[in-house]
Amino acid sequence: MSPSRKVNAGGILFFEALAEIGPGCHLRHKRYNSKSDESDPRVGAIRSSPYSEKRHYMSSISPLAGQRAATSSLTDVPVLVSSYYSLRPDAGIASHQVAFGTSGHRGSSLSYSFNEWHVLAITQAICDYRAENNISGPLFIGIDTHALSAPAFASALEVLAANGVQTMVSRGTPYTPTPAISHAILMHNRMHPSALADGIVITPSHNPPDNGGFKYNTPNGGPADTNVTNWIEKRANVYLQSAVRDVKRIPYDRALRAASTHQYDYLETYINDLPNIIDLSAIRDAGISIGVDPLGGAGVHYWGAIADRYDLRLTVVNREVDPTFRFVPLDWDAQIRMDPSSQYAMRELISLKDKFDIAFACDTDHDRHGIVTKSVGLMPSNHFLSAAVSYLFQHRPEWRADTGVGKTLVSSQMIDRVAAQLHRPLQEMPIGFKWFVDGLQDGSLGFGCEESAGASFLRFDGTPWSTDKDGITAALLAAEMTARTGRDPGEIYRGLTEQLGLPCNGRIEAAATPEQKKLLSKLSADNVHSTQLAGEEIRQILTTAPANDKAFGGVKIVSDNGWFAARPSGTEHIYKIYAESFRDEKHLDSIFYEAQEIVSAALAAG
Repeated sequence: MSPSRKVNAGGILFFEALAEIGPGCHLRHKRYNSKSDESDPRVGAIRSSPYSEKRHYMSSISPLAGQRAATSSLTDVPVLVSSYYSLRPDAGIASHQVAFGTSGHRGSSLSYSFNEWHVLAITQAICDYRAENNISGPLFIGIDTHALSAPAFASALEVLAANGVQTMVSRGTPYTPTPAISHAILMHNRMHPSALADGIVITPSHNPPDNGGFKYNTPNGGPADTNVTNWIEKRANVYLQSAVRDVKRIPYDRALRAASTHQYDYLETYINDLPNIIDLSAIRDAGISIGVDPLGGAGVHYWGAIADRYDLRLTVVNREVDPTFRFVPLDWDAQIRMDPSSQYAMRELISLKDKFDIAFACDTDHDRHGIVTKSVGLMPSNHFLSAAVSYLFQHRPEWRADTGVGKTLVSSQMIDRVAAQLHRPLQEMPIGFKWFVDGLQDGSLGFGCEESAGASFLRFDGTPWSTDKDGITAALLAAEMTARTGRDPGEIYRGLTEQLGLPCNGRIEAAATPEQKKLLSKLSADNVHSTQLAGEEIRQILTTAPANDKAFGGVKIVSDNGWFAARPSGTEHIYKIYAESFRDEKHLDSIFYEAQEIVSAALAAG
C-alpha cells in the first residue's frame, strides 16, 4: 500500500487507497467515510478534491484487511437463524418491507429485512405471478451456503408445495450455483416450449455471512426484469401487511414428500454439458496446473467433479463449508465478504499464484469470478473482461458474424476498443445483468459483462448456455485462454494495452441517505454547466443507456479520452462515481474532481 493522507473537507473525512496494477497506471478504489456535521444537508457529499496532493494518502483500509477474522467477531449462526423465525417485520416500516434491488431481495434476519415472513410472502407472490402469466412448467430452485439460505429454502418449499408448483430440488449436493439454475431452465425450455420453467436462487451473492437473499429467474433463464420484480415486490408487501395470513403453506416434512417436489441432478447436468462451451480437451492436453478457491460457496462440490470428469490438473485449495466463512480474509472494512474481485478476500489465493499456471475463485453463488495469474496476480475485472472478449471472438468461429459484445455503462472503454478492433457491434446497457438476457438468448450478444466481475457467453455453436452470470465458465475460460495461447489472461491484456492504450480507472464511494440517493438518481444534462471534461470537449452526456434507451439512475459524461458515471447504489446507502482516462493518472484525477463538483452541486440544490 502506498503512503497516504487524510483530507478533511468541511467536516467530511475522505480517505483513499492506491493499489499498483501495472506500469504507469493505478487502479483506485476509494471508500469515503462521512463524519458528520449533522446540520449540513450535504453530509456524505464531496465538496473539495482529495486529489490535490497526489501520492500523499492515508488509507481508510482497516489494518485487519486481508487477515482472518477473530473468532469473537464471527457471525453467531444460532442467533441469526433463530431471528429468522422469531423476529416479525413491521410492514409499516420501509426498511422491513420487501425490496428488490439489482439482484433480488437482500437483508439480514437481525435487522428485520430477511425473515421467514419475507420469504413466505415473496414465494407466494411468485406463485401468483406464475399463475397470472401461465407459467406451467417446473420451478428450479437452489441455494448457496449462507446460514439463512437453508431456512429460506424450507420456507419457500412449504409455499411452493402448498400451491402445487412442480419444484426441482437439488439431488446429491445441497448447494446449487446460480448458473446451474439458469442452465437448467434453458435446457428444459428448449425441449418443452409449451410448459415453460422458471427458477428461484436463494443467495445474497458475496454479501456478509449474516445476510440472506432471494432472486427470481423468469423463463428466459435470467434475472427477472424490473416490471416483474416490481409486480412481485408489490404483491409480497400486501401479504406482509396481512401478517402472511393469506399465504398458502404446508409443513416442511410434507412439502419434501409432496408429489410436486422432485429431485434434479444440477451438478451432473451442468458438468456433462461443459464441453459445449469450454475447450476442456485443450486444458487437459496442455497439462496446465489450476488452483481453485470456491470461497466456501455453492460450487464447492463442482470443481472436484470437473477435475475428475475431464482429467484436469486442478487443485481445490479449500473445500471447507462454514456459514461463518471464517476462512475468508476480511475485506477492506474488516467485514467478511466472499468477493473474488477483492484483493483482501482473495489474499490467500493470491499468495499461491506462483504454484499454479492459473488460479481463480468464485463468490458464494458462483456467478462472479476472480482470476489470479502468475504475470499480474489478481486481475482487475475490467482487465479480464477485455481479454476475454478479445479471445472469445477469435476462437468461436461458429458464432454469427453479427454477434456482438454487451457491457454496462460503467465498464471500461477498453472493451469498446477491443470490440471495434474485432469489428463487432457493442451494446452499452444500464447496470444489472438482466439487460443482457435477451441478447444472450437470441445470439445477438456473444458475451455480456458487468464491471463487478460478472459475465456469461454463448456455447460454441452460438446458442445460449446461461442467461445469468456464470463464474464457473468465466474461470474455466481463463484456463482455456492460457492453454490455447500459451499466455495467461494478464499477459493477453498487456498485449491489448500496447495496441489500444493503457487506461487508468477506478471507483469512489461515499455514504448517502435515501433522500440524497433520490437526488443523485435524477442527475441530468442540466447539472453539467461545462462544455469540457478535464480539458477535453464533452462528446456525450448520457442519462439512458445507448443500447436500449433505459434510464440508469445517474449520469455519464464522455470525452475522447475519458469518462465518468455517477449513480446511487441499488443495494447500499452509498453513491458511486466511476471514472476512466486513456491519458494518464493526472487526467483521471481531474475527471474525478469535476465529477465530484457535479455531484456536490446536485446535492446542494436538493
